[in-house]
Amino acid sequence: MIRKLLEMTSATLLILLLLPFFTIIFVVAALSFNSSGIFLQTRIGQHGKPFTIYKFRTIKNGQVTQFGKFLRKTKLDELPQLFNILRGDMTFVGPRPDVPGYYDQLKGNDRRVLALQPGLTSLAALKYRNEEALLKQQKDPKAYNDTVIFPDKIAMNLEYLEKRSLTYDLKIIWLTFISLFK
Repeated sequence: MIRKLLEMTSATLLILLLLPFFTIIFVVAALSFNSSGIFLQTRIGQHGKPFTIYKFRTIKNGQVTQFGKFLRKTKLDELPQLFNILRGDMTFVGPRPDVPGYYDQLKGNDRRVLALQPGLTSLAALKYRNEEALLKQQKDPKAYNDTVIFPDKIAMNLEYLEKRSLTYDLKIIWLTFISLFK
């Protein structure tokens, strides 16, 4: 209960603090894409329940734009997920939510990951910060994701499930903050 209150308060404060950035990014994205600057997508949440994730739009006509590349590299495209935290769909630290066909298909012990609420950041997200570039280097990106990256993320998220604490979360948030400047 206290943890949830702390998260809601932190998300609200961050939204208020970052509102000028939200506005600028939203307007530039909306003008760049001639549509809403917000991208909505179904992701799998806690207990396998689908939810709608919010991100700033980065793709036009199937291609990541220059502005989109900047947003992705700086992770600014993820800022609207603070609203997902306010809605209760996400938390600050937890497995990054994936599209249907992955977390919702887990079997056996791996399904324990679904007990966790998806998060803005995690150790797996930090390790695979440049996942898109890594996948582009592969002959079969989907197979590489399915056989190497995704199983590693599951293992890391199960380890997080065992170690989870406020102190551990603060460490992951700190590591995430530091990674933004690398």
